Amino acid sequence: MWLFNSSVGRKVVMCVTGASLVLFLLFHASMNLVAIISPEGYDMICEFLGANWYALVGTVGLAGLAVIHILYAFILSVQNYRARGNARYEVTDRQESVEWASKNMLVLGFIILGGICVHLIHFWAKMQLVEILGAIPENGMELIRYTFSQWYNLAIYLVWFAAIWFHLTHGIWSSMHTLGWNNNIWMPRIKCISNIFATLIVLMFASVAIYYFVISLI
Repeated sequence: MWLFNSSVGRKVVMCVTGASLVLFLLFHASMNLVAIISPEGYDMICEFLGANWYALVGTVGLAGLAVIHILYAFILSVQNYRARGNARYEVTDRQESVEWASKNMLVLGFIILGGICVHLIHFWAKMQLVEILGAIPENGMELIRYTFSQWYNLAIYLVWFAAIWFHLTHGIWSSMHTLGWNNNIWMPRIKCISNIFATLIVLMFASVAIYYFVISLI
């Protein structure tokens, strides 16, 4: 099947899974923002998204999308590395038109993957996973307050958010390019939209972390 056997097909899979994950990030960031506006409302959302069947289906589906996206990213990176062959050892001028994020997507991916693991340990493992196992989950707001009251957690999350920003700014417009929106008129617009969208998502995430760190100092 061309989606699995061809380079273009793999890129299409990357685009589709990536777009789905971006939509989840927008939802997650919006949900987190409620923790500032209404802590009680955030706890209600956490209860709604506990170990209920629809939340579990969503979690499994999200995990599947993430695994496919990561796997295909690794395959494409190895494929591109091999395709360059000895050319990667030649001394050439750096391509100024190629963004830093574009040349470091795999590194950014590893940082993001590490951040996901930390995030799962801090929150998912103490909430939904605990409830799945039949125990009483910890309170979502209390976890946020405690986690971001620690300066090292704040630093780890801010590095993670920065990696997500770079990954999104390149990934969103690159996916549009792969799907055919690569003309000279639309590409600059899509790049601008990608930057705005990525910045909005990351600011929503970072604002919650910084807000509760500052609150812990007062």
